[in-house]
Formats: sequence, C-alpha cells, structure tokens
Amino acid sequence: MTAEHPTDLAYNPHLPLSQALLLPRIAIENTMPVIDGGLFAAKALAGRDVTVTSKVFADGHDKLAVRIRWRALEDEIWNSEVMAELGNNSWSGQFNAPVQGRYVFCIEAWLDQFASFCYELQKKYAAGVPISLELQEGRNYVQQAAERSDGELREQLTALHHELSGLLPVEQVALFLDPRSADLMSLADHRPYLSISPEYPLDVERELAEFASWYELFPRSITDDASRHGTFNDVHSRLAVIQDMGFDVLYFPPIHPIGRSFRKGPNNSLHAGPDDPGSPYAIGSEEGGHEAIHPQLGTREDFRRLVAAAADHGLEIALDFAIQCSQDHPWLKQHPGWFSWRPDGTIKYAENPPKKYQDIVNVDFYAADAIPSLWLELRDIVVGWVNEGVKIFRVDNPHTKPLPFWQWLIADVRSQYPEVMFLAEAFTTPAMMARLGKVGYSQSYTYFTWRNTKAELATYFTELNESPLRECYRPNFFVNTPDINPAFLHESGRAGFLIRAALATMGSGLWGMYSGFELCESAAVPGKEEYLDSEKYEIRPRDFTAPGNIIAEIAQLNRIRRQNPALHTHLGLKIYNAWNDNILYFGKRTPDGSNFILVAVSLDPHNVQEANFELPLWEMGLPDDAQTQGEDLMNGHRWSWYGKYQFMRIDPAYQPFGIWRISVA
Repeated sequence: MTAEHPTDLAYNPHLPLSQALLLPRIAIENTMPVIDGGLFAAKALAGRDVTVTSKVFADGHDKLAVRIRWRALEDEIWNSEVMAELGNNSWSGQFNAPVQGRYVFCIEAWLDQFASFCYELQKKYAAGVPISLELQEGRNYVQQAAERSDGELREQLTALHHELSGLLPVEQVALFLDPRSADLMSLADHRPYLSISPEYPLDVERELAEFASWYELFPRSITDDASRHGTFNDVHSRLAVIQDMGFDVLYFPPIHPIGRSFRKGPNNSLHAGPDDPGSPYAIGSEEGGHEAIHPQLGTREDFRRLVAAAADHGLEIALDFAIQCSQDHPWLKQHPGWFSWRPDGTIKYAENPPKKYQDIVNVDFYAADAIPSLWLELRDIVVGWVNEGVKIFRVDNPHTKPLPFWQWLIADVRSQYPEVMFLAEAFTTPAMMARLGKVGYSQSYTYFTWRNTKAELATYFTELNESPLRECYRPNFFVNTPDINPAFLHESGRAGFLIRAALATMGSGLWGMYSGFELCESAAVPGKEEYLDSEKYEIRPRDFTAPGNIIAEIAQLNRIRRQNPALHTHLGLKIYNAWNDNILYFGKRTPDGSNFILVAVSLDPHNVQEANFELPLWEMGLPDDAQTQGEDLMNGHRWSWYGKYQFMRIDPAYQPFGIWRISVA
C-alpha cells in the first residue's frame, strides 16, 4: 500500500473503513526544518548540508527504511539520501543543495523486510535458537527479489541465492549479514507499505545571507567640507579602509533625488535652509523617483564604477529600498490613484509617534488604481537596480507594508535572480518579525540593540536558537543605525563600544555598524536615543584617524569571525556558567567539534569584573579533570587549562571581553 500525502485525507470523527484503509501504516511526524506545516520555505545555504529530522514509526517490531527525497523546484528528477535511526523513533539525515534557488524535500518510509529478517536472524542465532526455518525464509526473500529484478541485479541476486543454497547454516548466517547482501536486497526492495510525507519548501541562498559584516555610510558625507556634497567618486577613497576592517557589505541609505516640499533641516527641524540637503528618505523630485540617482551624488555611470570598484575590494553594495515619497515625487502627478487623498486634497504624512515625518507620504497598496500597477512598478524598480549590479536590499519599515506584497515580490525577484537578498529593517512585534522571515526576507534587524543585561542577552540569544525562529529568522546585530543611538553607548566610553562590538560580532553570523561607531560617536539628543546633529539631515564629514578610535579592534573581530567557522552563524550558541551577573559567557562550536570558541564579555564598561567559570569539557567528551589548550584570539597568547573550573578577570580599561579558542591538549 502506498499513502502519498496522507494529509489530503480530511479529518473525520466517524472514519469509514474505506478511508481507514487508505491511511498510512507508517507515521511520519514532526519533520524539520518545516515552517507552519510547509506553508513557508525554511532557509538553507548553497553548498551546505541541510539536516532533516523526523519521527518515523510503525506498529510492531519491523525495521524501517527511511530516506529524504529532494530536488530543485524546476527539476523533475528526485535525489535521495538515507536517514539514520537515532532511537526513540527519531531519524536524521542530510542532503546538500549545491546552488541557490527554491527546493522541495519530503520523507519516504517503508517496512524493510530484509533488514527485519537479518535483525531477527542475528538475535536468534546468538541465542542458540534453531534457525533452519528462518534460513529458508531468507533464501525465499532473495529468490523473490531476483524474480522482480532484471538485468545485472537479477543476475547478482540469482547468484546470491545459488550460493546460499550450497552453504552450511553458519555460513549462510554470515552471508545474509554481509553488508553486500543488504546492498543488493535494498536495490530490489519493493518497499512494502510505502508512506510519503508532504513536500516541504526550502529556500537556498548564498553564504552572505547568513555570514556577513555590514558597514553603513552616507556617500554625501564622504567629504572634508560640510559645505561640499560628497559623491560616489569620493566613496572610492574609503573602500580600502572598509575592506581592511573586514566588512563584506557596504550599505547606502537612499541615493535618489530628494524632495523640496517640507524638507527637514538640521536635527529634524521643520525649517530647512536653501543649502540644507534634506533627508534622503524623502524620495523624489522633478529629477526622478526611486529609479533615479540624486544629481549631487553623481551619474549612473559613476554609480556603476563604484559598484565595480567595491567588488574589486571584496565589497557588495547594498541599497536602501524605502517605499515612500516626498510630496514632489513624480508619482503624485503621474499616478495619483496610488495614494489615499484626504478631503482637503492633501495626503497624510508619515508618522511613527512621537516621531513625525512631514516630508514623507506613503502609497496605498490596495487603492483601486494601485492593483496591480503599483506592485509591478515596485518590482521593476528592484529589478532595475539588480541590473545595475545591486544584489542586496535593506528594506525600510517592511512591517508597514502588506505581507502578501513582500511574499510575491521577493519570490518573483528571486525566481529570476536567486542571488538577491533582502534585509528587513523591522523593529516591531516578534510575530511580525518572524513572519517577514517566513515570507522571504533573508535576514532582519533585531532587538539586540536594546538587550543589555546578562539575563536579557542570554534569553534573547537562546530564543534565536530555538524553533520557530531558527528556521525562519536570521538576525543581523546592528550595533547602531542613523536612527538609533543606543542609550548604553551614551556614557559608556570606548569600552562600551567594544562591549557592543564583541557581543554583535560573536553573537551572530550577521552584524552591522553605521559610520561613526568606530570613532565612538555618542552625542545624543537629550533624553532620546537619537544622534545630536543627525547625519540624516546634514552632511557630516569625519576624521577617521581621530584618537580613541576602535578601528583596529573591529578589524581583529572581523578577522576572528572569518577564521573560525563556528562564528559564521548565530546557531549553535550556548550560554555557560560564569558566576557574575556582569559577565556574559557563551560558546559556539562547529557540528563536528573541530572549532570551539568561548566568549566572555563584561557588561560593565567602568569597573573590573571577576568570575569563576566552567569550561564545557562535557561537550568535548572529556572528564572534569582534563587538560585543554586555550588561545586568546585577540592577541595570540596561548596557555593550558587544567580541569573544569577556571577563573577570569576582565578590565575594561584594557579590553572588556575575552575570545578564546579551546582545543584538546
């Protein structure tokens, strides 16, 4: 009996016999990675093993054969990999999706008649129980397998049957239990009571979706004079330095023409002078909209040269995709039906109380005239920038736009360009942040910015490693943004910036920083987590060689990340015991245990902190009194640890954290 997609059989409290006979004899449950029963695609990386687990069981004591079947969505041919039984009905297996794109996988299981026979034969033979009848049954199994086979397999099974018939019982037992016999019988298996799970989707992306370091800058501020607008050509001078700091992604806020109406002045004032540049998020003027480039930044050819030059430095350009308009955006005249107009003929400006954005209005995705033309226009804008070499988009406030729009747009773009990635800038409810990951976002901003105490950080790091977030949500730990000047940094000095950098770089495979963090900029609007003299509203030249910078430390943190595979993901992080509430102590290790990193971060930027702590020797299969080797990855110092219990002392005046690689002595 074959039961394909048994979930198609609707629940019926009065189950008729005809329906009962169609139900699978073998249960396949709790399969992972699966999101919402397969409604959304789980996430994976090209060239990396995908681990699939499931509960698979049946009545009785027969042995089961369980396999993963998988294929690229556009392929017709299935691949398969054997799953291993772990005990307690748990099975695990792996497959490797070699290229980016959409895949599907499922699990198939059947009663393995020959394996069951061999298991019973071995037990009876070892116990001294007569087995002549069992040997006859075994020879019958081989003969039946030969009869339903053809070609070379039939010849091999016929030869096996002939050989068995001429052997003594003890020799037959040995031949039945020979792995080569099992291999032949597996090829001829008729798979009794085959059950197949539903097909589950998998979204396979490139490594940069899970492991990357982001650096954000405003091109207009790459200048030595606040009265001179920086250009794309000026950014070339920063590429080598950003590369040397170890970053992979260079992210720009919107690069489009900026509206004049209601333009904001310094510090978000309502009155802008004639030379004030305005916020780049007020997109659109007579010079164009989301498809255009702000003239003061340069030409399209300048942008293309910058994309190419960045690539030569190992950097990808990421652009901000902000679906909002200044009141000078061409769409207001060309497509008034894409907006919701108020009775007085105006459009309500954007708000995020208490913040007000008088220079910005929003489109209406479900306005009668907007369906489908607005949706298609936004898709075409993204594709247009992809054709200019942009493969990464940071999306502004995606949680304020319809989820069906994102689900369609991301799938449509990635069906043509599977290398394209989207980062969600969504500081909102956990359910919405997770849902954005489910509908296709490669990664997301997080609550990390506001997690400061040991309990807060330990809880959050653990939550990100558990279902359902681990299957659908990749956290990008930005330490600051143009909108967020974290309160922790206001008075914590250089040590505070190093603390947050260490937590971000070690806590997740994805992290980011906004220009000025390396200079420990912290001046805030009184009482707010906002930058004083915010770069969103004015040009801000910087002296990147200023004393007290942490450029060298950031470069070393990124170097450590690259050199240690355990740090290439947020997954696998475990909190360990350090008996001091001001020290967060955690570790990451690769699945094979070959790379094991321990991290201790003092959360106190002002005072020395000490703690006794545990080395997780149990995870290395070592006794509590074992000797291990330690290496400080910030300075290269090496030593031996003896035993499970150790002591640490962290001085923020020197370095407020420790990053150690532990190995067997």
